[in-house]
Amino acid sequence: MREFSNEDGQMMIGGARANELVERFGSPIYVTDERAVRENYRNIRDAFKPYMPARVHYACKANAALAILRILQQEGSYIDAVSIGEVDTCLRAGYSPDKILYTGVNVSTKELQQLVARKVMINVDSLSELERLASISTDVDISFRVNPQVGAGHHTHVVTGAKSTKFGVPKDLIVRAYDRALELGFMPFGLHAHIGAGVQDVAPFAEVTDVLVGIMNDVEQRLGLKLDVLDIGGGVGIPYRPEDKPMDVDAYAREVTSRIKGRCSAKTVAIEPGRYIIADTTVLLTSVVDVKDTGDKRFCGVDAGFNTLIRPAFYGSYHHVAVANKFHRPEEFTYDVVGPICESGDFIAKDRRLPKVEEGDVIAVYDAGAYGFAMSSQYNMRGKPREVLVKDGAASLIREAETTDDLLRLERIPSRLMI
Repeated sequence: MREFSNEDGQMMIGGARANELVERFGSPIYVTDERAVRENYRNIRDAFKPYMPARVHYACKANAALAILRILQQEGSYIDAVSIGEVDTCLRAGYSPDKILYTGVNVSTKELQQLVARKVMINVDSLSELERLASISTDVDISFRVNPQVGAGHHTHVVTGAKSTKFGVPKDLIVRAYDRALELGFMPFGLHAHIGAGVQDVAPFAEVTDVLVGIMNDVEQRLGLKLDVLDIGGGVGIPYRPEDKPMDVDAYAREVTSRIKGRCSAKTVAIEPGRYIIADTTVLLTSVVDVKDTGDKRFCGVDAGFNTLIRPAFYGSYHHVAVANKFHRPEEFTYDVVGPICESGDFIAKDRRLPKVEEGDVIAVYDAGAYGFAMSSQYNMRGKPREVLVKDGAASLIREAETTDDLLRLERIPSRLMI
């Protein structure tokens, strides 16, 4: 969990006062510190440098804001994309097609046609996808996603590498998949797996690397095909709670690369961090609009709900919260921080000790950069909020808030209903 500085009782984000950002841009808003984004990217990139060549593919499903993508493009990042929309967004942000790796699941033929037209790399997820892709073109750089039967993650919904999940070519069919790809005229370049999200232990990454190395050796021995890139996917977690320890990315890099170098044909390791790069760079600022004491509970009512940040309601996820304009004041009462959505499940945090909260205070929700705005919705016809980028105290609006007109822009009323 990132530490934020305190200036005269005010929380500072990237050199800017949180309360002044709310005064200027309104509430709720997502605020991202540009320097933190660059720092996190460089930390994980540099962890691999002493050991072997590595490609960092930012998993843009975590946060696909154009400004964030542009920052990482400047840093030299590759991209892990999971939809044609993400591919097109990354192209618009300045990425070249040869730096975008598409890894979809249950991919339609229409989307495959669009991917071929854009000349991006494709991680093939199934034998069906392979055959349909071949009917469009074999002049495509492909690798395969295997289901490694190694799964891990912070919630059952994000475990992707277990045998029971929908992702990847089953491990016992993967050599057949490469054989068929060669028959069709492809020349696969790599092998990929992804175990899940929010993993804080090196062991599962070491285990899946061993699986991938074994598969690469089988492919080489049985088919004579040497694969250049071993892609262990993403999933590196972050400490959401104050008492949590950060992932040791140096140990992660050392353990993974020690299992690859000299043990298979791979010359490059690829990793796909999303959460690690972006989560702790961003704070959701939301204003207190109501304070209620029912006798059983004290509720701190704010203007951000699960339409703005769904992770607590959807995953039961913990996000640290603080009163940004009373930063580091003594805790006095226990509150549930709840939003304006007409659902009992609409909450940001439960049973949190905070200073006495009053209407007009600003609540800061930590670690909101990954799957915060990206998973937000317009439920209850509430538009998505503004996004702001800060650097050395200067703040720039990078996304405007949605209005009701924006929400209704694509709707149509049939003429027969207007009579």
